Amino acid sequence: MELHVLSPLLTAVSAIAGGAIGYVLVRKSAASIVSESEKRAETILDAARIEAEAMKKAATAEALEAVRQDREELEKNQRNSNEAIRRREEKLDRREEDTDRARQRLEKKEESLEVRRVSLDEQEKELESKSRALADRSGELDAALERTARLSAEEAKAELLSRVEETAKMDAAGIARRIEEEAKENAETEAQKIVALAVQRFSGEYIAERTVTVVQLNDDKMKGRIIGREGRNIRAFEMITGVDLVVDDTPETVIISCHNPLRREIARLTLEKLMEDGRIQPGRIEEIYQGVTGDTERNIREAGQQAVFDLGIQGLHTELVRLMGINKFRTSYSQNVLLHSSEVSYICGIMADEMGLDRNMARRVGFLHDIGKAVDQEFEGSHADIGADLLKKFGESEEVVRAVREHHDDPPSTIWGVMIQAADTLSAARPGARRETVTNYIKRMEELEEIATRRPEVNKAYAIQSGRELRIILDSERSTDDGAFHLAKSVAAEIEAVLTYPGQIKVTVLRELRATAFAK
Repeated sequence: MELHVLSPLLTAVSAIAGGAIGYVLVRKSAASIVSESEKRAETILDAARIEAEAMKKAATAEALEAVRQDREELEKNQRNSNEAIRRREEKLDRREEDTDRARQRLEKKEESLEVRRVSLDEQEKELESKSRALADRSGELDAALERTARLSAEEAKAELLSRVEETAKMDAAGIARRIEEEAKENAETEAQKIVALAVQRFSGEYIAERTVTVVQLNDDKMKGRIIGREGRNIRAFEMITGVDLVVDDTPETVIISCHNPLRREIARLTLEKLMEDGRIQPGRIEEIYQGVTGDTERNIREAGQQAVFDLGIQGLHTELVRLMGINKFRTSYSQNVLLHSSEVSYICGIMADEMGLDRNMARRVGFLHDIGKAVDQEFEGSHADIGADLLKKFGESEEVVRAVREHHDDPPSTIWGVMIQAADTLSAARPGARRETVTNYIKRMEELEEIATRRPEVNKAYAIQSGRELRIILDSERSTDDGAFHLAKSVAAEIEAVLTYPGQIKVTVLRELRATAFAK
């Protein structure tokens, strides 16, 4: 019984003793840990103080270095400013010296002008005195002349002016003829040689274009298919292509009519492809038209590129090459403009070689002189101005632009403009280059002869060489040699003012005196 009572008691005492011992041990361990932590904290604080001191020293050094650099930069800027101020002061000093010298020169000029003014005033007074004396003397002479000639001053003046005018006209005509003959003595021979050589060395092909194109059909039944049900095919064709399609009683042919050669050519190719395809309907017409338009555009570029290649022209803008290709389908006086431009380019190059000028420049201006005709229906103004503006837009030199702008001026301001005019005339005037109807030809011949024959001193006038020359025969008793020269000039001027013609017309006046006597 007692053991059962003591056992729990011993257990409790043991537990209390163990707890007390554990508490003591824990207390000692905690004290040791705190002591250790305090030591580590002291060590960290010491290290932090050392590092902070080092950082403080580094920051101080950086600040000092920055201050030093700022001071040096400031000193440098100050030196530069001082130098700039010094230079400006020197410049102002020099300018002030120049101003002083200029002021001194002006003062001297003013003194000199004052002296001259005084001298001029004295001369003016002297001239006024002499003028009054001359006027008095002139009045006395006029009165004496009136008394001697029994004519008033106005009558004598009118008669004198009439005689002087007539004499001056004849003298002027004689002087002009002599000057022109002297100028022609050498220049005409050389010019004829150059022109003849250029013509001999070039011979170009000729293509005549009209306002209509005839398309051959394989069968007359094709006309019905072209017209379509109630005319829908032909209406669609005309609307899409922009031409007039004439289907008449002419066997196996239809006619495409349009003043635009390019549009007419596209319409012809479209119609031919439609006949080959066999499916003629509005949708198919538009489809083939689009394809032909693309092919024609490629042909245009190829034609321009081929012409540029044949002429050896370098550095031409692609759009200018395309515009020259369009001229393949453009005509002027029935002459193909692209071929005409190539002819002019060749002839300009030959002339440049003979005269020792730049052949490449001559060929360039000759080739481009009519480029404005490719778009002259789209812009206002002459084709020369349109072409010059296009060339300026696409980077051509001022020489080329001016030559093209002035190639119809009289006279051009540059040698290139003169060369274009000569080559243009040669290309247009050579046999077969241009043509006109018989009615227009006869009318032009009659107008030429009529301009000459209405002069009273003209006996007869003949238009020869297809209207390229007008020969006038004078009445020798009613004219003079100088009058013949004057008549040639006046007739040529009237032809230029009244008639429209390609190339140029030569006016030749003949005056012959025949004296006949019989010996008996």
